Amino acid sequence: MNGFWRERLRADLPASLVVVLVALPLSLGIAVASGAPVIAGLISAVVGGIVAGVLGGSVVQVSGPAAGLTLIVAQTVATFGWRGACAITVAAGLLQLLLGASRVARAALAVSPAVVHGMLAGVGAVIVLSQVHVLLGDAPQASALANLKALPRELMHNHTTAVLIGVLTLVVLALWRYVPALPKVIPAPLAAIVVGTATAVVTGWPVRRVEIPDDILSFEAGPQWPGGPLHAALAAVGAIAMVASVESLLCAVAVDRMHSGPRVNLDRELCGQGAANMVAGALGGLPVAGVIVRSSTNVRAGARSRLSTVLHGVWILVLVVAAVPVIELIPLPALAALLVYTGVQMVNLTHAQQVHQHRETPVYLLTLLSVVVLGLFEGVLIGMACALLLSAWRLTHATVRAYLDGQGWHVLVEGSVTFLAVPRLSRELARIPAATVVSVELNADFMDHAAVTALHDWLVGHERGGGTVEVHELHHDWYAGAVTGQRPPARKLHPTAWWLPRIHRTAAPDSAETDPAADAASAGGAKERLVRGARMFHHHAARRIAPLLADLARTGQQPTQLFLTCSDSRVVPSLITATGPGDLFVVRNVGNLVPRSEDGDADPSVGAAVDFALNVLQVRTITVCGHSGCGALAALLRPVTHPAPMPHLGRWLRHARPSLTRVESAPPSDADHLTRLCQTNVVQQLEHLATYPAVWERVADGRLELVGMYFDLATSRVHLLGPDHTFTAVDTPSRV
Repeated sequence: MNGFWRERLRADLPASLVVVLVALPLSLGIAVASGAPVIAGLISAVVGGIVAGVLGGSVVQVSGPAAGLTLIVAQTVATFGWRGACAITVAAGLLQLLLGASRVARAALAVSPAVVHGMLAGVGAVIVLSQVHVLLGDAPQASALANLKALPRELMHNHTTAVLIGVLTLVVLALWRYVPALPKVIPAPLAAIVVGTATAVVTGWPVRRVEIPDDILSFEAGPQWPGGPLHAALAAVGAIAMVASVESLLCAVAVDRMHSGPRVNLDRELCGQGAANMVAGALGGLPVAGVIVRSSTNVRAGARSRLSTVLHGVWILVLVVAAVPVIELIPLPALAALLVYTGVQMVNLTHAQQVHQHRETPVYLLTLLSVVVLGLFEGVLIGMACALLLSAWRLTHATVRAYLDGQGWHVLVEGSVTFLAVPRLSRELARIPAATVVSVELNADFMDHAAVTALHDWLVGHERGGGTVEVHELHHDWYAGAVTGQRPPARKLHPTAWWLPRIHRTAAPDSAETDPAADAASAGGAKERLVRGARMFHHHAARRIAPLLADLARTGQQPTQLFLTCSDSRVVPSLITATGPGDLFVVRNVGNLVPRSEDGDADPSVGAAVDFALNVLQVRTITVCGHSGCGALAALLRPVTHPAPMPHLGRWLRHARPSLTRVESAPPSDADHLTRLCQTNVVQQLEHLATYPAVWERVADGRLELVGMYFDLATSRVHLLGPDHTFTAVDTPSRV
């Protein structure tokens, strides 16, 4: 146990000190921006570290005053006074505690990230607009719009010493990462505050500084439930609880991706945040939430457990008690500059780009603007309403496009095809000329009765006019099920599931596809199947795989192994090895045979492939893969008289006769004779490979490995050849 704690202290003690350096200046700045006493930020930093650190569900998340709560706290303080705001914080913590105990924490993750990122960006913009005035030595206005209106006058006419302190702090924050070595030891916020404070002290410039009351350990100004309308106070409670919960839980999920320790318990985390807010409000502190800046700093500093979070709270408490004179030297313009820098970072361009990629920019922008113009609570509600409307539109929106190419007319329908899409569907279908061949591709996750009726009525009319229509449904048989009266299956395989035999794929409603026997009766039918398959590839798969194939065409193939297997149509190398284009250099022949080196002149194709694979492609592995029920080896085992002469096959199978001799001379086995021959043939062909000088030289010096593989068709299991010449099935990974 002593060793355990030593290991924890070795990792968590330095990490806690690093977090303090980031948390201390931010806590002071957030308190100033919130219109709260400066000491309130320090109290919340202590409570967030100790209480949320001990009771929370994340082992590395660091909680404290959060910039995302600045706007709502400032509004609460302005409306209810500081003591009323403390009481509201206690009530919000109690609500969080009840929600956590009810195990509904994951419901907070249902809030659209576009709303969350838009909210944070809006709060960042409000912080910047208000704190720029403090940086310029003035007081912020009552609203973001008023701050924006007054900003040009401040910039043109305010040139006090406060501006110099603030600008100097901003310069240090922006350029600190370029200073060699120091950013790894001293965080940029601390360095900027130290430089700004040192400059103010050395020059003696008259700037406003941090003020901490002498009776910081007395709690006479504790929480007091505010008077006035009850609904307004309850709305503030709900707003603080919601924003603090969502920010904390999203932060915990994000931090979980940054470390390999125990995973977060979201319900416990919500309870821990609620308990911390109740204590913080009771002691006269700001609301508490999980903070991504401090948490990511904690992880990067090497924290292993919640001990780092708790110690960071202890160190801040020690500083509050012992270093008040030093804290009171910090100029407010320096803290304002820190908050301006933090606010700018909250407008995260990476998040905006991610939102844009998911086509949710309207939600992001509307939330951002609403937070700036109307306020945090109103902005979040408007953003959530916009996200719900966008989701409803997507659920009922369908893409319908009719186009003509060299192969005829095509109609592509994607999405949820409801009665709302019928006008668009009818308009596109009306563009198609009569008496034409049309391919309809339904990539629909739902089709209601109106959509099916519209499509079917057009199909019937088009075919009566001499046209032909083929309907391909990619996922569910919504159309076919409605037309035939059969209930659609729960799942349907994609028609480009090439690994399925054709008779098991979804076929177009024509005789050539629905009657395999008639289709196979003519060479023309076989050719038509290939053409149809090529068309399906062009329609469905080509656009997805085209970038990969284009890249391979540019860079050339770089397979890692030569894979030699049988020509049997039931064996698909890329399927049983889960490989893609460019991974395997494949050689297929009847019986997966390898002529010996001295016999290769008569059958040079395998030798040519080996030469190319080794000398040009530089493969590191050659695999010989046999399979159960091999027809070539069965013919060798039980020769029969075939009505058609096959002299070439007879000459080729001589390369498998050593395998037959080997089986006949081996001890009896429980396995049937054909299975033993198929497996023994793999071993024999590997020995034939070793007769090639280029092969055995590379095997001898470790540059090449020979692998034996056997595929059992009946069980769909792959077996590997072991050192003792026995095959063992590859383990199936367990599901966690």
